Amino acid sequence: MSNQRARLYVIPGSHACRAAMLMLARKRVPHTLVALPTGVHPLIVRLLGFPGHAQPIRSVDGHAHAALALLDRLGTVPALAVGEERVQTNRRIARFLDATVPDPPLFPAGDDARAAVEEAETWGDDVLQMASRRLALAAAARGLDQLYDRGGSGRLGALLARSERKRALDGSIAARVAFRAGAESERVLLGELPSMLDRIDGWIERRVLGGPALYAADFIIAPSLALLCYRHDLRERIESRPAGTLMERMLPMPRAAVARP
Repeated sequence: MSNQRARLYVIPGSHACRAAMLMLARKRVPHTLVALPTGVHPLIVRLLGFPGHAQPIRSVDGHAHAALALLDRLGTVPALAVGEERVQTNRRIARFLDATVPDPPLFPAGDDARAAVEEAETWGDDVLQMASRRLALAAAARGLDQLYDRGGSGRLGALLARSERKRALDGSIAARVAFRAGAESERVLLGELPSMLDRIDGWIERRVLGGPALYAADFIIAPSLALLCYRHDLRERIESRPAGTLMERMLPMPRAAVARP
C-alpha cells in the first residue's frame, strides 16, 4: 500500500461504513476516518475525486428508482482514498485491501471456501444491508423512541447525526425519498426477516461465518445485524440467535451505552 496515509470517508452510524472500518482494522491499516454530513455526502465524495457509479448499484423492491439511482451516480460511502487511488463499495474495498495488504486475508484459501464466503458477502451487501436500512428507517419514521436511545448511541454509535433533531430530519428524508421505507415495505421485510436470520445461522453452523478467522462476509453482515438491533422489537430476537453471538463478537455494545434504555 502507498506510504500515504489512507482516508476513509463515512457518514455517522452507517452499517455499510462500519464494514469498511472493520476491514481496515482487521488489516491494521493506519488511516484517518473522515465523517461527512449525511445527505450531502454524495456531492462531497464526488468533489473529492471519487467517480460514483455509471449504473445504479442499489435497489429497493427490485428496482432502482430515480432518486436512489442519482445518489449512486454521484457517489457512495464508504469511500477509501489512498494516494491517487479511489475505491468505493465494500466489495471493492475488500479486494483492494487484499491486493495491497495480503495478510491477514479477507477471503479463505481454496476455491470452494472462497466461493461460500463470497456468496455470503454478496447477499449481505445486496440484500441484508438494504433490508436492515429500510427496517431501521421505517421504525424511526414512526418516532425516534422506536430505537435504542432514540438512535443516539449503540453498537454503531449515533445513527445519521449526533444531533437528535438532524437525525430525525435525515431519517425522515431517507425513509421517504431514497429508500421508500413505509408501512407496507416494513410489513414485507419483517415477514422475510426470520428466513434471513436462518440463512445467517446456517452459514455460522457451516463456518462460512464466525469461524476462527473472520472474513469479508463477517465484516459486512455483522454491522447490518447491529443496525437491526437498534429497534426495540427486534433486539432480543436477534441477540438470542447464533447471528447475535457473531454480532456481539464483532461489535460489542459500548460500555457507555449499556445503561441506557
